[in-house]
Amino acid sequence: MTAKKGYRSLIVYRKSFDLAMSIFRLSKKFPSEERFGLTSQIRRSSRSTCANVVEAYRKRVYPRHFTNKLTTSDGENSETMLWLEFALACEYITQEEFEKHDALAEEIGLMLASMMRNPEKFKPRT
Repeated sequence: MTAKKGYRSLIVYRKSFDLAMSIFRLSKKFPSEERFGLTSQIRRSSRSTCANVVEAYRKRVYPRHFTNKLTTSDGENSETMLWLEFALACEYITQEEFEKHDALAEEIGLMLASMMRNPEKFKPRT
């Protein structure tokens, strides 16, 4: 087994990717009338959380750029949490599904906050 390299080695990347894929599968059961509404929004924000982690990783040599991308990722993650609340309120997902996904999003948010507070830990070694 080869070791993961680059952004794939980040736990926050792997967790955010897993959350996006889980939300994709979960949202397949949303009603067809939500295709361009809630389904599209929750998929986009969950994927964007992950994508912005990757972009941040590539900007890590510049702490302000790194932090900026992580801030965007955190905002997208928070948006995902909101869409999960709507999905629960509309009864498209169960309380259990909500709690599982919300807990993972909360964990991702805490990881992103830690990274933003400590960008120097992620600066590439020269």
